[in-house]
Amino acid sequence: MPGSVLGLYRGGMSADLQLTGLHHLTAVSSDIRGNKDFFTETLGMRLVKRSVNQDDPSAYHLFYADGAGSPGTDITFFQWSLPPERRGAHSITRTTLRVRDEASLAYWDGRLSDRGVAHTLTERDGRTYLDFEDPEGQRLALLADGGAGDAPVPWDASLVPAEHQIRGLGPITMTVGDIERSRPALERVLNMQQVRQHADGEATVSVFAMGGGGPHAELHIAEQPGLPVARLGAGAVHHVAFRTPDEEQYHRWTEQLSRKGVHHSGEVDRYWFRSLYFREPNGILFEIATDGPGFAVDEPAETLGESLVLPPFLEPHRAPIAAGLTPLD
Repeated sequence: MPGSVLGLYRGGMSADLQLTGLHHLTAVSSDIRGNKDFFTETLGMRLVKRSVNQDDPSAYHLFYADGAGSPGTDITFFQWSLPPERRGAHSITRTTLRVRDEASLAYWDGRLSDRGVAHTLTERDGRTYLDFEDPEGQRLALLADGGAGDAPVPWDASLVPAEHQIRGLGPITMTVGDIERSRPALERVLNMQQVRQHADGEATVSVFAMGGGGPHAELHIAEQPGLPVARLGAGAVHHVAFRTPDEEQYHRWTEQLSRKGVHHSGEVDRYWFRSLYFREPNGILFEIATDGPGFAVDEPAETLGESLVLPPFLEPHRAPIAAGLTPLD
């Protein structure tokens, strides 16, 4: 796993090199069957890839997204038998999912009530959010985006009507003790721009935009000094990934990180997209990922997520890997 950001972000910026939004977010579950039930049945998302952690093939890696597994719509989970996370700083502390409009928020208010999921409607940053948690304490929120971002593909088999289905990732909030440690990585390495600031309880939240901005392309940095450092566990977020459209831009991001003295993973082929990992100075793991080739590269689009898919280097070990996994169905 890549280490900490090093160096002084030396060298000039490529101003035309811009991230286009959020790609995916990966979190941790210790109850993968319950996780699948919650995200496919309660939230109505499609399981688009049933695979394993490529660095730890004893653990599932499940991907939930829109009907086509479009980039920017997926939240993913590693199955690790860990105790609940210790909440604190230097971690991602809320994942927002987008719905279309206020009518959809009203629908979800009723749906979560019917499903016995505690939730709260609250105002932050001049927007209405519906905050809730999954059964393991994963902190989530819904936000009406008014149609911003790419149009998602509805999932015909969802228990949620197409007009109210989750449209993709919205603002991701990370909490740090000192935003000034993170700022150079955001502005001078990733070319994000701070566009506004607001208060949220005891935290001051700075909103950074990628590309043209919008709720599908925002990273919110909550500064709250004095918090203990978070400990990874069930209900925690492992990393957040940002979108780059193609391999040409992806290679340029690799060059950008190297030129600025940022220690990174090097280019990693995840088969459904290409990845590049590094830690920002407060220790939070970031990934830059390509939009393609997509989840249908190794299984039919109509049966995404129905069977175990392994990357080519793990195929020779399919039998023992499959035997060690928890049955999901």
